[in-house]
Amino acid sequence: MADIPLLPPVAAYVLDGEGGARSIRLVQLTSPAPGSNGFDFVWVQLQRENHEAMDWLENESGLDGFILDALTADDTRPRCTVHGDGTILNLRGVNLHEGAEPEDMISLRLWVDKHRVIGVWRRPLHAVADLMASLDRGVAPVSPGDLVAKLALRLVDRMEPLVADLHEQMDGMEELLDHPEATFERRILADLRRQTILLRRFIAPQRDALNTLAIEDLDWLTERDRSRIREAGDKTTRVTEELESVRERAAIVHDQLLDLRAEQMHRYTLLLSVVAAIFLPLTLLTGILGINVGGIPGADSPWGFWIVVSGLTLIGLMLLAVFRKLKLI
Repeated sequence: MADIPLLPPVAAYVLDGEGGARSIRLVQLTSPAPGSNGFDFVWVQLQRENHEAMDWLENESGLDGFILDALTADDTRPRCTVHGDGTILNLRGVNLHEGAEPEDMISLRLWVDKHRVIGVWRRPLHAVADLMASLDRGVAPVSPGDLVAKLALRLVDRMEPLVADLHEQMDGMEELLDHPEATFERRILADLRRQTILLRRFIAPQRDALNTLAIEDLDWLTERDRSRIREAGDKTTRVTEELESVRERAAIVHDQLLDLRAEQMHRYTLLLSVVAAIFLPLTLLTGILGINVGGIPGADSPWGFWIVVSGLTLIGLMLLAVFRKLKLI
């Protein structure tokens, strides 16, 4: 886990299409027009809870109600929806904040067109902070499509260590199954299966969203952009397949754990049955000898008790030998 990245509630950059970028204020976005004065497109990141950001988004951005609703929705799933000459793109990243659950994935909502990338966030993402840091190093994206691809690649790069950790946990559980004396809590396995299912729930649609964007007929997407977006989609596909592998391994471990417990239960039940079968005739004999009537053999003999004990012991040993020969114990 990592510390929560510090993202400004309002961030706006102009990018020149050659790797350069500079920060500006929102009020400067109304003029000049993109494509003039040395910049090619703008990137805006807004926090949904910030009043200044939402006021600009609703009144100054020029986006219609359909786009605004998509960017400010309470709950989102990864998707790619073409609208006019742009696209609405919702992505998700794993929650790497200290003390958080990774499967509680953080959403990133984007509006992308030829001259603008407008993003809205509720919780900060490390991938966005990484990309903002790269602007200061002079390695800014060269196009809106390149910016989306870099964001998507950073999101999946953050997912891969988590998936590798899930595989390591599964390795440990599978090794424990090879040692019947070793045990682990079923809750741990259940948590791992739940985590894998929730991660896949969002990562699989993200793969589909990126692959859809790569094939959409948008004139501002260059072949290089499509190639980079396809690369991000391929890496997301591999992460999805790894999650499916973890889920299948967890199901197998769960089945093996049930089999081991059933085998243990069967062994204990068999042992109890053998013990009952040995003592049943002995109990019958002692019950007969213990009835309060005359004529009980050996009642008047001082050796009667030891004769009965010896006889019962001999019968018990004989029964034990029979069960061993039948391989029941």
